[in-house]
Amino acid sequence: MAVKQVRLYGDPVLRQRSEQVEEIDDEIRDLVAGLVATVDDAEGLGLAAPQIGILKRVIVVVEPGGDGQREHHVVINPAIVSACGEDVNEEGCLSIPGIFAKVKRPQSVALRGRDPSGRDVNIEAKGMMARAFAHEIDHLDGILFTDRISMVKRSLLKRKLNEIKKQAKEMLRSPQ
Repeated sequence: MAVKQVRLYGDPVLRQRSEQVEEIDDEIRDLVAGLVATVDDAEGLGLAAPQIGILKRVIVVVEPGGDGQREHHVVINPAIVSACGEDVNEEGCLSIPGIFAKVKRPQSVALRGRDPSGRDVNIEAKGMMARAFAHEIDHLDGILFTDRISMVKRSLLKRKLNEIKKQAKEMLRSPQ
């Protein structure tokens, strides 16, 4: 599957709520393949369908292995069913390149959804993986990590965010 263009901060699609996937068909399997190819190409830790312009509730979170391998956790219609603890750590986002900020997230999460074969999945994640799942699920609801930082920090990043927004506008004007 081809690598897709990652939508940037300022692109209106990133602020919209994604639709539930009713049926896992070839279109959804193609979407999954595109997400995996794109997150791997960017060497990212996660990606949500809205980040490639598709408003469907599909995410991929990558678990790095010790031997350089990357395990992909694809979840369709993910929902966090419980969250415990609190962790403040630095986050970034493929849609907001070059910007990092400390964000409060749960220390652990339990989530459910479906895999690309249509089977129910239940995942328990801690630490970085819990953060990644929460971050990607936020994307499905039109929430960006910059929405979860203080107004002061956001104002300090305003110039950089405006530069990314300008890039997003240029990308939307050019044919893909």
